[in-house]
Amino acid sequence: MSSSSFAPPPRTGVLLVNLGTPDAPTPPAVRRYLKEFLSDSRVVEIPRLIWWPILNGIILNTRPAKSAEKYRSIWMPEGSPLRVHTERQAKLLTAELDQDGLEVGWAMRYGSPSVAEILSQLQVRGCRRLLIVPLYPQYADSTTASVDDAVNAAVSRLPPGTAPDFSLIRDFHADPGYIAALAASVREHWSARGTLDRQHDRLLMSFHGLPRYTLERGDPYHDQCHATARLLARSLGLEPDQWQLAFQSRFGRAKWLEPYTAVTLAEWGKRGIRRVDVVCPGFVSDCLETLEEIGLEARKDFVAAGGGELQLISCLNERPDWIAALAELVRARLASAAA
Repeated sequence: MSSSSFAPPPRTGVLLVNLGTPDAPTPPAVRRYLKEFLSDSRVVEIPRLIWWPILNGIILNTRPAKSAEKYRSIWMPEGSPLRVHTERQAKLLTAELDQDGLEVGWAMRYGSPSVAEILSQLQVRGCRRLLIVPLYPQYADSTTASVDDAVNAAVSRLPPGTAPDFSLIRDFHADPGYIAALAASVREHWSARGTLDRQHDRLLMSFHGLPRYTLERGDPYHDQCHATARLLARSLGLEPDQWQLAFQSRFGRAKWLEPYTAVTLAEWGKRGIRRVDVVCPGFVSDCLETLEEIGLEARKDFVAAGGGELQLISCLNERPDWIAALAELVRARLASAAA
């Protein structure tokens, strides 16, 4: 009998992919990260001949120091919050899927560990079939499709005949388990901090913004954000005047999806809204955009505008109900692919 008869059977791998983060809260590390991120044509669709001088001549010489300071304000002892939470999620998902015989890995679309690096590791571990799970609940070309690009690029560089079969979870914006975990996180926050007063308080659901043209060309992101918000509001039993959706992280002068989070909070502050709780359903891990942009900057601006108190509701992070929901997403997709 040949030695090949003893080769282990092919395995199935699950690859979680999050956006990315600098390796350190320093200008050089942030510069490397921003260069990779802002060089992706899915992220910035300006023709390279126009964009390249702006990126390399202006942005990469001015923004890294400011961004590094922001990262330092939320950096954890173990590292970047996004990286720490993503790694923890992968470990917990590994335990959750232990009986399913699946290999789990995690990567960053920008930064390290890279998609190509972890794909190679999963191959070494015997994975000939892969399920790619972009950790973006709502689909967008600039996020989910970019992950698909990275996977295809990595697979195309493999020797002929060695490329694994792979599929990708496009979105999970309306998944019952994801919505239930979101609702539970809000209820737990209210249980600890006190339920919102209908007359004086508001719940803001803040999603990452995208340029307005993405909606006009048919990108489903805008509509999926609204669908998630409606499902969450229904699960929480909220009336229309108790909550609002908004979009954060606007960049540049172009018109982005509205209403803007910053403008909404400023208006609420001027009206003397007593308390605002902010949940960020588009992020499954706390990161710069939640901890610093909302938890620090938005809170300060809301109070300065005349508002009372702003509280950030933590992302799903390592919640057991979210990890269980993620495991069910994986099982359901693999089962449907096998049917």
